[in-house]
Amino acid sequence: MTGTLRAIDLHKSYRRGREQVHALRGVSIDVQPGEVVALLGRSGSGKTTLLNCLLGWERPDRGAVEVPGTAVPAEAPWSTVAVVPQRFGLLDELTLADNVALPARLAGLPDPRAAAIETLEVLRLGHLVDRTPDEVSLGEQQRTAIARALVVGPRFLVADEPTGRLDEDLSIHVLTTLREVYAAAGTGVLIASHDPVVVAASDRVVRLGDGLVEG
Repeated sequence: MTGTLRAIDLHKSYRRGREQVHALRGVSIDVQPGEVVALLGRSGSGKTTLLNCLLGWERPDRGAVEVPGTAVPAEAPWSTVAVVPQRFGLLDELTLADNVALPARLAGLPDPRAAAIETLEVLRLGHLVDRTPDEVSLGEQQRTAIARALVVGPRFLVADEPTGRLDEDLSIHVLTTLREVYAAAGTGVLIASHDPVVVAASDRVVRLGDGLVEG
């Protein structure tokens, strides 16, 4: 895998009533293939806005986002940039296996269901593949959302608080999997989190404060 996921001098402001909120004030960050980067910052520091700009869900006022292979970040396929959102976005009417298989089908994998089951098994969910999201716990839903992002072996993974519903043992397992299976194969991983387990598992830490990279 080649190329870098990069934000260059991003600025983003919002109106909140009469107040002008500067969510990003010249933020630059890059994620290299094969590395795990932790993005830290308190609520209101600009983490979610930065992730949204990297994914093309929001447009910065100034600056640029570079996603390998596409000029428009929002059009990057799941195989280039996969996402684990805070709100998991699972389809209630589908089983866990079918939820995870969706991006595999879109990517043209030869056996999407088999790929989905294999990925769920890696995340200790093999016994739940035929359950629907409302039949499993929030932690199991979160790991399903992680499996859905990983099933196509993306070039980059962007995850917003992916261990927020997991206990320490499962957090360590998920992060070990991200490092030893996916990052080792070349996936660049960006994790926005407050979890010290995430920090311990990362190659590099970027801290945001008041819309700026600190340090």
